[in-house]
Amino acid sequence: MKDGFIKCGCASIDVIVGDTDKNARAIVEAVGKADKLGIKLLALPELCVCGYTCGDLLLHDTLLDGVEDAIDYILKNTSKTDVAVVIGAPLRNGGKLFNCALAIYKGVILGVVPKENIPNYAEFYEARYFTGGNDSDLYEIEVAGRPAPFGQMVFVNENEKEYTFGIEICEDVWVANSPSIALSENGANIIVNISASDEVVGKAEYRKTLVTAQSGKLNCGYIYASAGEGESTTDMVFAGHNLIAECGNILEESRLFENGIIYTDIDVKRIAYEKRRVNTFKAREDLMAVCFGQELKQNKLTRKFSPTPFVPSDEEKRNERCELILKMQAMGLKKRLQHTNAKKVVVGLSGGLDSALALLVMVKAADCLEMDRKSILAVTMPCFGTTSRTKSNAEILANGLGVDFKSVNISKTVESHFADIEQSKDKLDVTFENAQARERTQVLMDIANKENGLVVGTGDLSELALGWATYNGDHMSMYGVNGSIPKTLVRYLVKYYADTCDRIEVRKALIDILDTPVSPELLPSKGEEISQQTESLVGPYELHDFFLYYIIRWSYSPKKVYRIALDTFAGKYDKETILKWLKNFYKRFFAQQFKRSCLPDGPKVGSVTLSPRGDWRMPSDASANLWLKELENL
Repeated sequence: MKDGFIKCGCASIDVIVGDTDKNARAIVEAVGKADKLGIKLLALPELCVCGYTCGDLLLHDTLLDGVEDAIDYILKNTSKTDVAVVIGAPLRNGGKLFNCALAIYKGVILGVVPKENIPNYAEFYEARYFTGGNDSDLYEIEVAGRPAPFGQMVFVNENEKEYTFGIEICEDVWVANSPSIALSENGANIIVNISASDEVVGKAEYRKTLVTAQSGKLNCGYIYASAGEGESTTDMVFAGHNLIAECGNILEESRLFENGIIYTDIDVKRIAYEKRRVNTFKAREDLMAVCFGQELKQNKLTRKFSPTPFVPSDEEKRNERCELILKMQAMGLKKRLQHTNAKKVVVGLSGGLDSALALLVMVKAADCLEMDRKSILAVTMPCFGTTSRTKSNAEILANGLGVDFKSVNISKTVESHFADIEQSKDKLDVTFENAQARERTQVLMDIANKENGLVVGTGDLSELALGWATYNGDHMSMYGVNGSIPKTLVRYLVKYYADTCDRIEVRKALIDILDTPVSPELLPSKGEEISQQTESLVGPYELHDFFLYYIIRWSYSPKKVYRIALDTFAGKYDKETILKWLKNFYKRFFAQQFKRSCLPDGPKVGSVTLSPRGDWRMPSDASANLWLKELENL
């Protein structure tokens, strides 16, 4: 394990009800397979040593003695594997019978956790046999001649402080006050649930929702192992529905009615960070802690990371997300227009992606307010680098949407300004570029003042992260609708609008805008060729958005971001390219904070935003040296 990734798995074995010898061999075989796969924490189903559906046989000493012999066999035959395994068995203690989970590592019972909530309704009648863990004041149990802690506890790996887990059993997660709540508050970053949840129509989806919600609410990893084929079908059917979740997301899920192993990597460092970040999460220390010394090494990651973390991979969900985001942006602007009583809404329309999205949002907001679309003024401001392609797209889009359109050529004004400050027009430096951007902002602001209006900003989240904006130029507006939208998502939002638009000219203009290279068009163009392409200067936006998400949302270290980027973009970018742009991201992100410290207002629409009034606070003179040093030492 390195960077916090723990390879975790669930296994549903072919149980033979009542045959503890064969079940023990099946469990040992599953542990052996898990060991070869590099799994460090494995969960098997509830009462898997004997079978959940034993019925009144659970009261027979013959079965219970067989369970102890089976556990002895499991301990002896897993002592050389490097898997912490949780199995289920009925155990006697203090004259009562308990439905238990045993945590085992290298042939040693780390602890025994009794089921707390004993179901006794519908097809379940466990209270006929078992006592709930809450009804016992015992703290130790003897199993197969070996003493072990008994009760609720948190298991802590001595070699990695964030690798901690707790256990609950089946029904425990279905109740209002689940044991996993106290376990998580006591430091368990992973919850293991061993279950024998039968299958009825609709239950799988509800189970999945429950596990997802529990892992999200508790900021934890959640491993859910359920009984499958082999259990008695006299009254119930078991599907072996295994799930692995983390912080509200399902990482792996088994197919119903297919016994076997699923596994993936749970990121315990990410979980620990989230618990630190959310200050309403309670931390306590009133449960016993049991330590174990599992060695952890860096394994190949099983877990896959989306190359576009801001964009859902599922098309239906993506479309739903796009519609919601456009609505949220529009609602934010709608409120600002109502509050300021603006008569005109002004935007600089360049013919690029960001300004196109801003205009689409403005149209939605105006429609919500039942304002005439002519109250929207789209201004294109051609200068030295403007191509006829972008200028034409701007005009076609504005006309197609029915908004007011104005063209203001700023070339002569900028040349006059150059003369004022003794700047050569032939010197294509930062002054040459920024003078144009600031002039455009001045034009927009003054038009807005003249029209009793409001200037809508177009800059996006990716540009803010990189500082790819002219200070007090396109960096500034009266309301920034794209400020929390990363560039990769901007593209999907514009595409979604194009795909769902019923006006052919608008659709064609948007499609051509999507095909146009991203550029500020501040350097003179060569004919119709765009000479200044942003991604060749600052790097691919898909890489920067990937970096942005894991650095800001999950506080991944530089080497961890680099590691997952190598895995995610293998075959597309080589390691030198990824490292180059990752270094560039950190350098620009730290150096450009002063631009983010005075951002205009704008709506937050996702989990990552850099607003100084919202999620991100950082001094403008903070040093990037520690982060860059880590990359230099890779």
